[in-house]
Amino acid sequence: MKRQMLSRILDAEARERLSRIGLVKPQKARQITDLLIRMAQSGQIRGRITEDQLIGLLDQVDQASSADSGAGKITFTRKKTVQDDDDSDFDL
Repeated sequence: MKRQMLSRILDAEARERLSRIGLVKPQKARQITDLLIRMAQSGQIRGRITEDQLIGLLDQVDQASSADSGAGKITFTRKKTVQDDDDSDFDL
């Protein structure tokens, strides 16, 4: 059923790209597939989605997921020691 729905929603290039994504990241492909089917059922998709539109949708999903998880953000907290006396540098 999902394949039939996707064949109506996506053009050939977009279907091929989604299948290649599924080889590398099956969970991401499943997420995009479910999103596309929900969008089609709610009437948000009119016509077929091209490969460029699918790439844009992938970018939106990536940005939303990285903002939610805080991915890519590294915070270093360094401990001060006795030797790290900053005031002694200004007495020169």
